[in-house]
Amino acid sequence: MTRLARQIASLPDPLLRRDFVLDRTGALAIDRLARELDALALAAEQGDEIAKEALVAVVDAMNDPRGEDAFQRLREEAEGEGLVTLARLLRRPAHASLAPGPRSQRPPDYGYGRPLTLGERKSLAKKTDRNLLERLLGDPHPDVIRGVLRNPRMTEDDVVRFVARTPGRPELLTEVARSPKWAHRPRVRLALVLNPLTPSELAIPLCGLLLRHELRLVVESTNVPAAVRAASVEHLRRKYPHEEDDLPVQ
Repeated sequence: MTRLARQIASLPDPLLRRDFVLDRTGALAIDRLARELDALALAAEQGDEIAKEALVAVVDAMNDPRGEDAFQRLREEAEGEGLVTLARLLRRPAHASLAPGPRSQRPPDYGYGRPLTLGERKSLAKKTDRNLLERLLGDPHPDVIRGVLRNPRMTEDDVVRFVARTPGRPELLTEVARSPKWAHRPRVRLALVLNPLTPSELAIPLCGLLLRHELRLVVESTNVPAAVRAASVEHLRRKYPHEEDDLPVQ
């Protein structure tokens, strides 16, 4: 267990933990922070429960757009200094780019007889009507989806169905991946990784949080992007080396 892992795990709330990691990226020199995160990631790979718990907050911070610049510097530091475990955690596919903004699409009316404005649809996302919330999960705008995900009437089953829905929308799946409330749920996390339209730069860090049988599902899937599948193979090899013989050659 590392000091950083203990500090993160001592915080009671996922959002506080994520924000603590984001604060550290701005408060510490990159070389020091890279070494601390490398040690934390290694402890998590070796099965330390507190480190594994803390690693979830690190992945949350990685998937938060506020940390993009800092984590890019950490990525370069890890590669340059040979911090293999951290480099594996921070790896991005070649030419990665975050999900695009919402596509042009006629605003839905949700039975009101006229297209509703974005503000009206965001307001509806705060309602408690279950039927309405399920319909709002088909909205084309990320801001509406973000509001629905925050609604206390949403259930894990709702979110899993939404993530597994095909065809999906990368920018909408991004909202789930960036939601600590839902991205921490194992079923939601696995659904995100298995959805081929989840941006790989968000799915790859989540692979480091998957359990053995979940990694197996990703490795055996023919639909996930090659970079996500390769990351899962690498995690299986690192965490469960006795399974080396029946893993695919990369």
